[in-house]
Amino acid sequence: MAPVLFYLAFTQQPYWFIGVLLFAVFTDVLDGFLARILNQITPMGSRLDSCGDFIIYSTMAICAWILWPDIILREKLYFIIIVLSFTLPVLIGFIKFHTVSSYHTWSVKLAVAITVIGYILLFTGLLDWPFRLATLFCLYAAIEEITITLLIQHERVDVRTVWQALKYKQENKVAANEASGKTSEY
Repeated sequence: MAPVLFYLAFTQQPYWFIGVLLFAVFTDVLDGFLARILNQITPMGSRLDSCGDFIIYSTMAICAWILWPDIILREKLYFIIIVLSFTLPVLIGFIKFHTVSSYHTWSVKLAVAITVIGYILLFTGLLDWPFRLATLFCLYAAIEEITITLLIQHERVDVRTVWQALKYKQENKVAANEASGKTSEY
C-alpha cells in the first residue's frame, strides 16, 4: 500500500490517504490475527511483517510531511520522537544482528494503536493531544526494544517483553555454565 499512499500524498488527496492508511492498518492487524488463529506464524513471516510495518510507518511519516507540513512543523518535537522511536530500535538491532529485529512486543502494539489514532485525529484537525500522548508510548516501546536487543545474545523473533528477554539471557547463562562444566549452587 506504500506506493498508493505516496501517490495520494503527492497528488494532495488527504482524505483518500487517510482512508487507504486505515485499510493498510486494518489488513496488517487482520494478517497478524489470522496468522495466530491459523497457526501460520513463522520466523520468516514475522520478519516480513516487521519489514512491512517499517515501510508503512516510514511512509506515514514522509507522507505527513508532504500533506501537512504546517502541522509537522508545529508538532515537530513529538514527530521527531515518534520517528526516532521506530527507527532507532531497528537500526540498533540491525547493527547487532545484521538483520531487521522482529520482536512484536506488546508495548509496540499498544504504541502503534495509539499513534495511528493520534495521527488520524491530528491530521484530520480533530485533536492534537492523542498524538502527543502517543509520543510517550512510542518512547517506552523503543526503550524496551533497544533493551531487548542489548540483553539477548542471538537474534530472535517474537520476544514480547523485556522480561522474556531476561529469561532468554538467564537460559543462555545457564547453558554457558553447563557447557564450561560449571554448575550453579543454590
